[in-house]
Amino acid sequence: MNPFEMVAVIVVAVMIASVLRAKYGHRHRGDGSAISAEDKAETLRLRDEVKQLKERINVLERIAVEKEDTLTRQIDELRDR
Repeated sequence: MNPFEMVAVIVVAVMIASVLRAKYGHRHRGDGSAISAEDKAETLRLRDEVKQLKERINVLERIAVEKEDTLTRQIDELRDR
């Protein structure tokens, strides 16, 4: 078998493997390992945690802005006296 035939056989084998993998739903990450149910659950948990943290940040920002406005108002009131 000459080198060109060998390359053609390898290409065909890879194509068949890709089709079979796609047909049977085998998904992989960039490092080649399969995505497990544990990983999916962890991903959902982390997404929920990020959502909760974003909500907390929004509340803290609102509190900080309200306090800043209140402080500014109080300073202005003291100046007006």
